[in-house]
Amino acid sequence: MIGFLRGKLALKAPPLLMLDVNGVGYEVEAPMTTFYNLPVLGTEVMLHTHLVVREDAHILFGFSTEADRAMFRTLIKVNGVGPKLALAILSGQSAEEFHRCIHNNDTQTLVRLPGVGKKTAERLVIEMRDRLPDLGESVDATAAGADKMQPVNNPKQEAISALCSLGYKPLDATKMVQHINIEGKSCEDIIRLALQGSVR
Repeated sequence: MIGFLRGKLALKAPPLLMLDVNGVGYEVEAPMTTFYNLPVLGTEVMLHTHLVVREDAHILFGFSTEADRAMFRTLIKVNGVGPKLALAILSGQSAEEFHRCIHNNDTQTLVRLPGVGKKTAERLVIEMRDRLPDLGESVDATAAGADKMQPVNNPKQEAISALCSLGYKPLDATKMVQHINIEGKSCEDIIRLALQGSVR
């Protein structure tokens, strides 16, 4: 098992990023909560990782905190929740918001996340309620001074592509970003605003 990776950030294309670890490029899929904390390209970062082995692929998932990785590992133990859906859940809500939904039996908020239907939301509430205490403290607040991603050619289009990768339909993803003032905003900023709007 690969527990963590430390290397230079070589690529940011949500939900995919790449770390250059001593000349080897590791492709890692990460939730948007991790992308929000990433520094500029070329900076050294450390990610807590979880390796998923399938017949056709070995997929690394990366997280900025151990708490996020613990939440991911607990989510994929829930019947019907795979790695992709767990990633979408962690992208659409902070750990604190997810905890609140579970403890308040708030399935109405959970079903607004991509890929989460009524039955899955009810299953999450039932199965996660007893598991949440084992996750320890919630994720710490993100450092206010974290560097933003470097400018991209078309952050709006990249944001739409990232939302599609998280499980939203292309038309829905387009609608989620069309009313956002994208001037001066990075891809991550647009995704953050789109996801915040989708769960309200």
